[in-house]
Amino acid sequence: MKPLDPRLLKFGADTRRYVRILAGSGMLETALIIAQCILIAWAISPVIDGDQPWQHGALFGILTLTVFLVRSLLIYCRESLGHRAALRTIARLRAAVVKRAGDLGERWLGGGNTTSTVSLVTSGLDDLETYFVKFLPQLILSVTATPLCLIVILCMDWVSAVAIIVCIPLVPLFMVLIGRLTESFSAERLASMQRLGQQLLDLLGGLATLKALGREKGPARRVRQLGDDYASKTMQTLYVAFLSGGVLEFLTTLSTAIVAVEVGLRMVSGHMGLFVGLAIIMLTPEVFNPIREVGTQFHASANGVAASNAAFAVLEQDDLVADGTMDAPDLASATIRIEDLTVRAPGRDTIAPAHLTVTITPGQITALRGPSGAGKSTTAAVLERFVDPTGGAVIVGGLPLGSIARSSLWAQMAWIPQRPAIVPGTVADNVVEGGIVTEAAEDAASLTGFTEVLDALPERWNARVGQGGVGLSVGQRQRLALTRALLSDRRFVILDEPSAHLDAASEAHVVRAVEQLRAQGRTVLVIAHRAALIAIADNVVDVTAAPVAQPAETEV
Repeated sequence: MKPLDPRLLKFGADTRRYVRILAGSGMLETALIIAQCILIAWAISPVIDGDQPWQHGALFGILTLTVFLVRSLLIYCRESLGHRAALRTIARLRAAVVKRAGDLGERWLGGGNTTSTVSLVTSGLDDLETYFVKFLPQLILSVTATPLCLIVILCMDWVSAVAIIVCIPLVPLFMVLIGRLTESFSAERLASMQRLGQQLLDLLGGLATLKALGREKGPARRVRQLGDDYASKTMQTLYVAFLSGGVLEFLTTLSTAIVAVEVGLRMVSGHMGLFVGLAIIMLTPEVFNPIREVGTQFHASANGVAASNAAFAVLEQDDLVADGTMDAPDLASATIRIEDLTVRAPGRDTIAPAHLTVTITPGQITALRGPSGAGKSTTAAVLERFVDPTGGAVIVGGLPLGSIARSSLWAQMAWIPQRPAIVPGTVADNVVEGGIVTEAAEDAASLTGFTEVLDALPERWNARVGQGGVGLSVGQRQRLALTRALLSDRRFVILDEPSAHLDAASEAHVVRAVEQLRAQGRTVLVIAHRAALIAIADNVVDVTAAPVAQPAETEV
């Protein structure tokens, strides 16, 4: 693990600015440390030697107190800036990971990466705050305070400086040895947390089914085992952290004691003055302290750094689909031709869809129907550029789909899955841009039947919903998503079984909303099983799957 990951510096301006501030504050804090030690020595030594009255010590004591207060204020400001920089960087890193995971598509997420990504962007990256607030400042101090304090000691007494130089390498040596062990434990702890999160998310997703079958208590043992494993990994990390802290404390204390004994003997023998001796004894711990704190905070921040490595692994993940360079045609008028499309299903000897040919006419509703696993959703994923076809071609307004930049295509597309994306906040925040309700929003809500949902909520548009739409039923969430689609300016709308699991009344609202999308001139591609949606479609296409053709055996 690198002490200062260059990827974090490249990631955000806040991080770079914070590091520059740390460098400046490190130099200032070092100057204050040296001034504080020298002022204390200068205040005490003349009074003890009898050269000055006690008022001399009181005057320098006030100066020392002033330096101490300035140093405390500097540390407070540095930690405040550290918290702000950490929160901004973590927020940007979270947003980048979520966006990148979305860009990689449903197939990448479905390959076992969904729950690990969720665990990473929720609690995993929180540990990175300690890295910014505690570890980085001590790392900067180790390259400023340690050498500068050592130079001051060298100017005062070269023998003491040599003794310190001999002892210094012991600290980083043990830091490296114990640090390697801590890094592996931190990686194991993050992996254990992701496994626990995956099991819990899977359990919660299927809890209704398990309860219906009377098996809701069955997974409890497995969850308990994963929880115990996570607790064990956390305790191992803490154990190594405490061990390393004790070792570093012992080494720095022993090194300081060696210098203090050597200085004390020379002071007793009259070969060193009181002022120089006191200054060296006080400066010696300041030489070792930043190095010791780097080791201590290294272990405290290792969990966060392991999480950042996992985040950058997602950000640096290669695209499953090669991006194009050309701008997408206007989807309001462009005809999309799918010719002999085949996609091999991952992990199965199946082609789904198999040899699909269809023309999607602008301003019309095209319905894809077929059994589960036939490739309906995969066809939509191909159009969205999340999956490359195994065979066949897709032509959009005369351009091959693979030549079109994904961002240009996505800017004109709206996708409404079976579980629409709904974030915590008010209903208005999830439907209207900026959360400002207009007359157009009220009209759209009336067309989709969402007005009935609003009337049932205590604060209508200002009612709060939870993550994923907690507080709304499945049908109400679909109406919210359709209202949002009506208010958007996206010309191509993809609906993935919008009426699945809905009652007849809710389905009627969905059908009316889809017809309104067509009336607005939108092109609608709907994946449908229910007859009501198929009935309003201008073009109904049957999607089928087929086994992968096996090569013929050669006769011997």
